[in-house]
Amino acid sequence: MANAQGRGGGRKFRAVTALQRYVVNPLTTRLPGQVLLETTGRVSGRPRRTPLGGRRMGDRFWLVAEHGEAAQYVRNIRADPRVRVRVRGRWYAGTAHPLPDDDARARLRSLPLLNSAVVRAVGTQLLTVRVDLDGD
Repeated sequence: MANAQGRGGGRKFRAVTALQRYVVNPLTTRLPGQVLLETTGRVSGRPRRTPLGGRRMGDRFWLVAEHGEAAQYVRNIRADPRVRVRVRGRWYAGTAHPLPDDDARARLRSLPLLNSAVVRAVGTQLLTVRVDLDGD
């Protein structure tokens, strides 16, 4: 079962990640209102921007990674947890923390409805990520 949900395994995972990488992400990254997560590439050391959904709640930003530990941005966070998040056109620096013990399905109920529905529909291994934002 781990192969169907993990790195490189499962048709659903491969189909969703290919669609996101080559079609959805290049288009949505350019939208001014799109929330973006910027990580540092664990191999290249270059900034990597990923469009996603989530919500700022006080000095924290919450999101659910639909492919869990197999998501490239989660792998980048594991290598370097310092990130930036763009919310409503403004960038915020912070430190990301994957939370495998958090109930990701319950967390989705507190996040934007449309994105949460998509994450539930196409996700293969849900993982909550909390970003502790630096002071303004």
